[in-house]
Amino acid sequence: MHPKHLHIRDFNYTLPEYRIAKYPLPQRDSSKLLLRSCDGTIDEDVFRNLPEYLPKGSLLVFNNTKVIQARLHFHKQTGALIEVFCLEPHFPHDYQQSFACRDSVEWTCLIGNLKKWKDGELLREISVAGPEGFRSVTLRACRLQAEGSGHVVRFSWDDAALSWAEILDAVGELPIPPYLNRRTEEGDLRTYQTVYSKVKGSVAAPTAGLHFTPQVLADVDARGIERAELTLHVGAGTFKPVKSEEIKGHAMHAEWVSVSRMVVESLLAHDVRCIAVGTTSVRTLESLYYIGLIIYNNERLGTPLEHLTPDDLHVTQWMPYADDDASVEALCPEPITPCEALQAILRYLDAVRKDVLATSTQIIIAPGYRFHIVRTIITNFHQPQSTLLLLVSAFVGGNWRQMYDYALEHDFRFLSYGDSSILNYDAL
Repeated sequence: MHPKHLHIRDFNYTLPEYRIAKYPLPQRDSSKLLLRSCDGTIDEDVFRNLPEYLPKGSLLVFNNTKVIQARLHFHKQTGALIEVFCLEPHFPHDYQQSFACRDSVEWTCLIGNLKKWKDGELLREISVAGPEGFRSVTLRACRLQAEGSGHVVRFSWDDAALSWAEILDAVGELPIPPYLNRRTEEGDLRTYQTVYSKVKGSVAAPTAGLHFTPQVLADVDARGIERAELTLHVGAGTFKPVKSEEIKGHAMHAEWVSVSRMVVESLLAHDVRCIAVGTTSVRTLESLYYIGLIIYNNERLGTPLEHLTPDDLHVTQWMPYADDDASVEALCPEPITPCEALQAILRYLDAVRKDVLATSTQIIIAPGYRFHIVRTIITNFHQPQSTLLLLVSAFVGGNWRQMYDYALEHDFRFLSYGDSSILNYDAL
């Protein structure tokens, strides 16, 4: 069966409200760790002992994205509250360029209470701390046009000494997951970021990484395990439930990814096998195979690699699956190996004279998917009927229910602030 025809009802389970972790544990690495081997055997331990279960000499890949304070609130003169949730930059489209802007930016946003904002500017007077004390700044928001399920909003401010990143830090609210059913609190500014977060851009945390502490990372290093970092900026679509009866009715959200030449070379040095921290790392790593395939196919057709743009390298939702117009078979009649795919990426980086691959992916990983790069996943426990649960099911050969039943029966905590698991690929 083509994954498009999977029924989402087959990925449902009962998740009691009290099993959703509303707050993190006081010590990140004291969370529980479910252990699932290739033969389906399940056991448990504490996360701080994770390095003991990682093979010496293996490669552990993290997503170093950082959650931004993306939720902004404005009041109209009528008193109506308008919430503007910044999703991704529209112009400049590059994240770093956008955060560095000092006069105006345009972002694609979700707007709460849209019916109360028919036209006109929204204004908010804010105070921003600086080395010489607080400075008063006027922030303006102007809605430009609809885009997908959101709207493009131009933000401008009257102090050119301040960047867009500083404006967001001063006035934005960290967007914790909606299923926590509570407001963002001061502690979330620290606990809803990984200890290795670096690159601003996500509106949701790569939550599998929340369990790591400096001590666990030191233990990973002491065991001779190599660490690598890539970036996938997690979008709000990560919380979007699958509402269609069949998976084909669900549109995956596109997410921006960035992978350095060093990471590609590290993967090649480890026989294109690695341990992924979180589903965001999995989606990025597995997308590399298809990006390499796109490059390889263009080479085969005689396209100069320097002519390929980031949009040309975009991985579409159904590309990994047969019988689809943009499938592997449609791209290249003779699928290449993961090693050949990564070597093609290196040739592309040489051609464009860059050390970082930057593009986007909409990949959906569901039962029927064959993994090319990831051999072990460290991940939390996910919502019923979610695309993340589809990914887990694909990885464990459809036997996700066994481990979720175990977790429910043994008092594991679920979702973003919940407990963790380490899963080995069933196809090994």
